Amino acid sequence: MIHCVLHDPRDSVAVVVVEGVAAGMTLTGLILDEDRTITLDCRQDIPIGHKVALKDMAVGDTVFKYGVDIGKVVKPIARGEHAHVHNIKTKRW
Repeated sequence: MIHCVLHDPRDSVAVVVVEGVAAGMTLTGLILDEDRTITLDCRQDIPIGHKVALKDMAVGDTVFKYGVDIGKVVKPIARGEHAHVHNIKTKRW
């Protein structure tokens, strides 16, 4: 089962595409540009449509989703954690 998707293998987050993603699960992610999968341990419950961190990120790091810069980290994020508006903000303001 595919739990999350990303486009570019250099992405730092993937989008959860199924309901019920919970802490302790091993997630399977599909890298769309390469048609291959990765696995990662989920550390927090993550709602469908939200992001999961694919690597540890520090404050100030740039977040990449689908190969695009979507903002900066404002609170440290560990691999497998929920990545959303509570720890990522736009660079626009």
